[in-house]
Amino acid sequence: MELISDSQQTGGAMEILHRDDLTLGGFAGVREHRLVMDPKAFGDQVNPGTWPGVGNFVYLADARFVPKGETKLHSHKEIDVISVMVDGRIAHEGSLEQGQELSANQAQVQRAGGEGFSHNEVNPDDSMNRMIQIWVLPETPGQPAGYKLYQPKAGALTHVYGGKADQDETFESHTLIDVALLERRQNIKVGIVEIHEKILRAHSRFFQGALDTAALTSNPMWVISEQMRMSQGQMVVGPGFT
Repeated sequence: MELISDSQQTGGAMEILHRDDLTLGGFAGVREHRLVMDPKAFGDQVNPGTWPGVGNFVYLADARFVPKGETKLHSHKEIDVISVMVDGRIAHEGSLEQGQELSANQAQVQRAGGEGFSHNEVNPDDSMNRMIQIWVLPETPGQPAGYKLYQPKAGALTHVYGGKADQDETFESHTLIDVALLERRQNIKVGIVEIHEKILRAHSRFFQGALDTAALTSNPMWVISEQMRMSQGQMVVGPGFT
C-alpha cells in the first residue's frame, strides 16, 4: 500500500508514502502498518513517518490478525471506526453488536459517540486475515453508540459513511466514504477516475481539505487518469481525483 498526494508545501509536487517503508507495529494479536496518524487524535504519540489526516479523517491502518489472534478488550469514545474486511473474517465481542461477524468484502461502521463502547476483535480462523481501518472524528460530540454493516454491491459504489441528518442509511457526517467491489475485468468510473478489477475503494470528500479520493487495489498497474497509475496494494490520495 502507498499513499500519494499533491502537497501544497512542495509546490504541488507528488509525494509517495510506501507502506513497507514504515515500521510494522501492532498489539496483542494484530500486526499492522499505520499510514495516517493525525495529531488531533494521537497528540504527540504519532508514529514516525506517518502522515497527518485531512479534515476529520485522522487514521488509516492496514492490519492483519495472526491466526486465532485478537485485540483483547479495549474501549473507544468519540470516534467513528470504518473497517473494510479484505481477507478472512473478524468476530466481535463486547458492548456493541456482541457476536457480529465481519467477513471478506464487507464493511462496517462503529460510532463510539459520547456513550462509547468496549470490544474485542477476534480472528476465529487458522490463517492470517486482512482489514483496512479508517477513523473519522464525529462532528457532533455526545452521540449514542451505534453500528452499521454493509455488503458492497459488485460493480457499484456502496455508500457506507457520511451524509445528512435526515437519513439513517449512514451516520451523519460531511466526510463521505464509499466502497466498491469489482471483480476481474470489471471497471468503474467516477469523474475522471477509472478503476479496474477487484478494488475496495474509499472516496472521501471534505469541506475543509484537499483529500478527494482514496483507493485501495489488490491487482497491479491500473490506469486511473492520464497522469497516474496504481500499482499493487497502492493507496492514492490527492486533489482532483473526484
